[in-house]
Formats: sequence, structure tokens, C-alpha cells
Amino acid sequence: MKSLFSLSILLLATLVSAISSAGDRLLAVFDDVAEKSNYSKFLADLEERGFKISYETPKSDTLSLFELGERAYDHIIFFPSKIKGLGPNLTPSALLNFINSKGNILLTLSSDAALPTSLVSLLSELDIQLPAERTGLVVDHFHYDAVSAADKHDVLLLPPPGQLRPDLRDFFGPKTEKERKQLLAFPHGVGAVLGQGPLLTPIIRAPHSAYIYNPKEQGETVDDVFAAGAQLSLVSVMQARNGARFALVGAAEMLQDRWFEAKVRAQDEKQQQAETYNHEFAKRLTAWTFQEVGVLRVNWVEHRLDEAGVLTNETNPKTYRIKNDVTYAISLSEWSYDKWIPFEVPTNDVLQLEFSMLSPFHRLALTRDAARSTADSAVYAVSFRLPDQHGIFNFMVNYKRPFLTHVEEKRTVSVRHMAHNEWPRSYVISGAWPWIAGIGATVTAWLAFVVVWLFSKPLPGRNTVKKTQ
Repeated sequence: MKSLFSLSILLLATLVSAISSAGDRLLAVFDDVAEKSNYSKFLADLEERGFKISYETPKSDTLSLFELGERAYDHIIFFPSKIKGLGPNLTPSALLNFINSKGNILLTLSSDAALPTSLVSLLSELDIQLPAERTGLVVDHFHYDAVSAADKHDVLLLPPPGQLRPDLRDFFGPKTEKERKQLLAFPHGVGAVLGQGPLLTPIIRAPHSAYIYNPKEQGETVDDVFAAGAQLSLVSVMQARNGARFALVGAAEMLQDRWFEAKVRAQDEKQQQAETYNHEFAKRLTAWTFQEVGVLRVNWVEHRLDEAGVLTNETNPKTYRIKNDVTYAISLSEWSYDKWIPFEVPTNDVLQLEFSMLSPFHRLALTRDAARSTADSAVYAVSFRLPDQHGIFNFMVNYKRPFLTHVEEKRTVSVRHMAHNEWPRSYVISGAWPWIAGIGATVTAWLAFVVVWLFSKPLPGRNTVKKTQ
């Protein structure tokens, strides 16, 4: 009884702590661990969601990203550091190996601290560029907080992401009317320029009137800037092909406690103050980065022979025949914070099946099969006829969308030609009826001729002899 009770407690604890689909081991890297007091609410939110946070400094002797060839942590948060080198345990190759091992990284920047060389090299590998001096300050003389940055204009006020871009709304945008009225504060931050890589996505771009410069080297006037306007990405994310996620926040200060409850006032709204969206945005950003949302799972894939609208009992056969009617189905689920839910394809999107050899012979839209869907999975299916071509074919679902893990499922089958006894008889083909009728008429006429010839007697003749002398 005691062991049964202990097992129940263990299972309950597992269910409570099972938050991220990638794991709950989180490493927070500070120059000084005492700095975590500035981010107490941010870190408390992570702990409440089930993450087990380990606090380390870059020079710690016990810090290691791998243990016995496996990841020692599932996620890493880098807070601003003034150290040029992060030590032998946080080299660029170690960080890339961490991403290649499906680890997730959240990197924060600050205009007061130059980025360490290891992290600069990591950003270069990801095709993200920073100013040459590795620091800078983003200012905007039109979209700033009139309360805290009335003179320097270095606290940008931006609308919550998703108001102008619907594709960001589900993961980073406001959900309630109260959140829609809030403003996102970006204090004393740094902007980056993203490359042309298809895996990089800007979450928050700077306004057209913003620019970046180094206040230590330049005076009141700026002649040459690193980037300006929409070229600057203030918050960016990347999802690797293996599903690992990386997020770059240009202002670590926006995650501090003071900006979670701050009151701000836009420059053009002098009498009205608004709450900041920073607290909710931090939850949404970390939830996506640490794979609490946007993770797709393929539960099962099946294809069957469809004979006269009735599915056969054989699932996923290895061989089909040309012109067979088949039905393909795939079951998908999406992880949402603490449970699996059915994956709903957006209304403006389509989930496709490709039936291909070297190139697709069919590209068909999969539709929701409500009868086979469950409370935690959605089934999408389609029925079609195989082409009149034998060979090796693939059932292929290749679904790749921003902010969602990739779905790439391939099933290989052989399609054979018809056997000799499987071809349709000539009398079934209506186009052959005139030829069959012609053959029948010819045979009938020949038999009639033979019968007439056999039963016909020759005419009687006279024997005449010609006399000769």
C-alpha cells in the first residue's frame, strides 16, 4: 500500500511538472547571480510553469552543457554580460552543438553591455548582424515614452505584436480587449539586422522613424547609422530544421520587474497613460521559445485500399495496383502548455498530400475527418485514384509553417501494373461493341455459307459426245 501511494505521488508530480514538450531543465546565465533579483517576476513565472531553473555564471567550473554526450539542460537564457569571453564551456561550437541537439536558447541584449565574442559568433552562424562595436542604442523621436524617456527618447512604445501582422497573433499577440489597449515598452535596447535565411522571423520591427547609434562615439547629430526603420529587428526568433528554437531580445530590461507594472504614456497622448504589455509578451515569447506551444505531433499515418467506398482491413499495404482507389489519413496533435489538443489548420491555410514519384502526380488538400478525430487529435483524410503509371511512389505530407514545428511524413509504396486476368473483358468496354458485332456478323455469314454449300446439290447435266470423222 505504501509503495502504491508513493507511485501515485510520483505520477502526480510528473503530470504537474510536464509543461514544456522539450523538457523542464532551464539554465539561466548571469555575470552575477545576484542580478536575478531584477528579473524576479519573470523567473517566478517560469518556475510556476514547471521549469527547474539552474543559475550559473559563465566562469563557473560546474557549468557544462553536455554530460556523457547528452544535453545537461533543455533550455538556456543568456542575460546581458560584460565579459568578453564566456569561457571554455560556452564556446560557439558548444552552443551550436546545443542547438543541433534540439536545445532552445533565449538571448537578451543591452545597450550598456557589449556582447561576448562567443555569442557574436553564434549570431553570425545564424545570419544575424549587430553593429560593428557590438553595442548600440535604438532611439525614436516620435514613438517614445514621455514619462521615462522625455529627453533621450530611448524607451520605445510599440503596439503589441499581432495587431498589424495576423500571423503573430496566435503566439505573441494580445488575447483580451484589455491587452489590446496596452503598449509594449522597449527600453534602452539594441536592434539587429536579419539575413535572408528562411528560418529567421522578426517578431517586432522598429518603427520607420527609429534608428540605432553608439552614444559613446557619436554626438548629438548622426551622419552614418548602422540601420534604421524596419531594417532593425528588435525581437527575432528562429526555428531550426530539427525543431530547436532560438529567440533574440534586443532589450533585456523589458523583462525586468519595473517594466512589468510600469505606466507609460505615448508622446502623442499627453493626458492618457497605459499599462505595458511586457509581462504578457514575456510569457508568450518564452512559451514559444521553450516549446510550450506550437509543437506538432504525428500520432499515426495510414493508407488503405478503397473498394467501392468500403475500406479494406489491410492498413498501410506495401503494394497497390494502378488505378486503385485509396484513402490516406493522418492524425495530428498540438502541444498547448500542459496538454495535447487537436491541431486546427488555419482557415487561410491548407494541409496537402503529395503522391509523387520523381515529381508529384497528385497534390491534394486534406480535409478534417470529424468522425475519426478525438479530444486530443485531429484526423485529416483524402480519397483519390492512383495514376495509370507503375513504379515506386511516396505518400508525402510536408507541412512547414512559421512558429510551428515541421511535419514531414513519407510512406513509400509500390504501384504495379495490371495482371493478365485483371484487364477488363472486351464485352465490358462499350467502344469494342462495333468490333465484336462485326466479328459476330462475319462468323455468322461464314457459317451460313458453309451450311448452304454443304446441303446444295449440283444441277443435273447432259452427256454429249461430239462425233468426229
